[in-house]
Amino acid sequence: MPNRLADAISPYLRSHAANPVDWQPWGEDAFAEARRRDVPVLVSIGYATCHWCHVMARESFSDLGIAAYLNEHFVSIKVDREEHPDVDASYLAAAGAFTQNLGWPLNVFVTPAGRPFHAGTYSPPTPMPGHPAFREVLAAVTDAWTTRRDAVENSAAGLVEALAQTAPAADGRLPDQTQLAEIVDRLATAEDPVYGGFGGAPKFPASPTLGLLLDRADGRDLALRTLKRMGASPLRDPVEGGFFRYAVNRDWSDPHYERMLYDNAQLLDLYTRAWMLTGERWARLVAEGLVRFLGEVLQLPDGGFASAQDSESTVDGVRVEGGYYALDEDARRDQAPPALDAKVLTGWNGLAIGALAGAGLAFADDTALALARRAADRLLTLHRRGDGALVRASIGARLSPAVATLEDYGMFAGGLLELATATGEVRYAEAARDLIDRTLPNADVASVDTASPDVAFVPPEGADPVLTGQGLALSTDPSEGAYPSGLSAIAAAAWRLYLLTGAARYREAATAGMVRLVGAGNTNPLAFGAALRLVNTLTSPVEQLVVVIPAPDLPAVDSAASDSAASDSAASDSVASDSAALVDAARRRLGLVAVVTEEQGAAFAAAGFELFAERSTRDGLPTAYLCHDFVCRLPTTDPAALA
Repeated sequence: MPNRLADAISPYLRSHAANPVDWQPWGEDAFAEARRRDVPVLVSIGYATCHWCHVMARESFSDLGIAAYLNEHFVSIKVDREEHPDVDASYLAAAGAFTQNLGWPLNVFVTPAGRPFHAGTYSPPTPMPGHPAFREVLAAVTDAWTTRRDAVENSAAGLVEALAQTAPAADGRLPDQTQLAEIVDRLATAEDPVYGGFGGAPKFPASPTLGLLLDRADGRDLALRTLKRMGASPLRDPVEGGFFRYAVNRDWSDPHYERMLYDNAQLLDLYTRAWMLTGERWARLVAEGLVRFLGEVLQLPDGGFASAQDSESTVDGVRVEGGYYALDEDARRDQAPPALDAKVLTGWNGLAIGALAGAGLAFADDTALALARRAADRLLTLHRRGDGALVRASIGARLSPAVATLEDYGMFAGGLLELATATGEVRYAEAARDLIDRTLPNADVASVDTASPDVAFVPPEGADPVLTGQGLALSTDPSEGAYPSGLSAIAAAAWRLYLLTGAARYREAATAGMVRLVGAGNTNPLAFGAALRLVNTLTSPVEQLVVVIPAPDLPAVDSAASDSAASDSAASDSVASDSAALVDAARRRLGLVAVVTEEQGAAFAAAGFELFAERSTRDGLPTAYLCHDFVCRLPTTDPAALA
C-alpha cells in the first residue's frame, strides 16, 4: 500500500501517514479511483491540534480491522481543514443536512462524483448512547450504496442543487444604527450574568462578536465584563499567557487545551482596545501576556507564526491532554511542551500581524512591532508566487498547492495596513493595496456598482478546482463564528484602504460585500460578529488621525557647533517630550491612527495615499491632523487637543 501522506505539507496529514488506512490527499486523483472502482468516498476532515481527531485516529483509523474494511469498500481522503478551508466549508454546509452536531473530525461520505449523502463527526469504536460504533456507520453506508444506489444518488444530487441555490439573504441595503442597537439588545439577553460570555456550555470566546460590542457605546460594558472575567478564568494559561480554544463548562473551566493562532491574535486586539478604552491594568497585563505568547511560543524561527499548539503532550512519559498546563512555571521547564502545528497560514498570520501592530502602537512596544515585521516580511518573501498571487500555506520553505482564499487576501492585507500605519512604512500599505486590488474585478475603474453585490470581491485564483468541478464550491462562505469570513476580512481591509486613499471603489466594494452577508448576520449576531462589526463601522462617523513627527536629529560632527551643543540638546529634549506626549495621546484613540515622520508621510502621499497629502510638522514640532470623513481640523501641536 503506497504511503501518500508521508511527504504532505500538512502536519495533520503526516500524523495519519502511518495509519493502516490507505489515505489519499485531497485531489481529483482520489475521486478518479473511486469512479474506477465504483465505490463511495470517505472525506475525513480535521486539524493537527484537534483532540477528538487524535482520539478517533487512535481508536478507529489505527485499527487493522476498520482499516481493512475502509480499504476494501471506500476510497479514503484525509483533509486538513486549515489548509483547505473552502473544502471544509463546503462539506460543513452539506453535513448540516445530516447532523446538527457539527465539528471535527468531520466524516463525510460522498459519491465518486463528490456529492455528499451522509455525514457525522466523532464515532466511537464501540456503540455509546446516541453514537453508533464507527464500524456500524461504515456498514450502513456500504449497505445504502450497494442496495439503494438510486436513492442515494438522487438524494445527493438534490442536496448539491440545494446548496448551489443557497445564498445569504440580502435586500440591497445595510442595517441602520437602530437595527444594530436591537442586535446588541439581543446579545445582552444572551449574556451569562455570572461568568460572562454568551449562553451556557460549552463556551467559546466569540471574539468577532466581542469586537462589535467594544465598538459600540451600548455594548461596551458587556464586552468589558466578559473580557475581564475570561482573562481571569481557566481559559487563559497564566504562565505563558495564551488562551485555549474553548471551555467545556459555563464557568470557563475544563478547557479544550489546543491554542489557536486566530483566537490569540483576535484576543490580543480586543484586550489592547479594552486598555485603550479603560486604561485599566487587567487589560494591559492580558494583552502583554498575549504578545509574549505569540512571540515566545507560536512564532517560528523563520518569523512566521505556527497555526496552533496541540492539546496533548507527554508528561513524565504519559500522553495526556492538558497535563502540561497543570504544571507551574518551574515544572514546565522539565517537560517537553505540546507540539506546534508549524504550518504557516497566510490569513491567520495576517490576524497576528495586525494585532501585534496595534498593540505595538498602543503600548509603544517595539517588541510587538518587531514580531509583526518579522512575520510580514517572511510572508511577503515566501508566500507570494512569481505572478504576485498568494500562497495559502507553507511549512519551512515548502509551499502548499492549496488555493489561497479571500480569507488569506483579506486578513493579510488588513494586517499589512495596520503595520503600515503603526510603523510609517509605506511598503506594507502598497503590498496590501496590491492584494486587495487582485480581488476586485473592477479595480481599475473609478467605482463599483453597490446595487450589484456580485461585483464585490472574488478569489483571484478562483475556487478549489475539485469543488468547482463537483458543483460544491460556495459562491460565498458566510461562516465566521470563531473568526471573520473571507468576505468580511477582505471588505474590512478594503474599508481601511479607503480611509487611507480616499478611493471610493474600496468603500463601495466593502459595502457591496456586506450587503451579501447582512441578511444572515441579522438572524444570528453570535455567528456573524465580524460582518456586523464592519456594518457598524460603515454606518458610523469615521475618525482619521495622522501625527507627523520631526525626523530624529543627527549628532553634530562640526567642531564649530560645539558651542551650541547644550542648547541644541535641550531643544531636542523638548521636541522629544512634545512628540512623546502627542503620540501618547494619539495612541489611545480608536479610529484610524498613523504616526509618521515628514519623510514617511511624503512617501505615503507620493504612493497615492491621500490622507497623508500636505501633512508636515508646524514650527518643527510634532503635529496632529484629526479628520472626520476626510474633513480635517486645523493642525495642532497641543497634546491636550487629542486627550
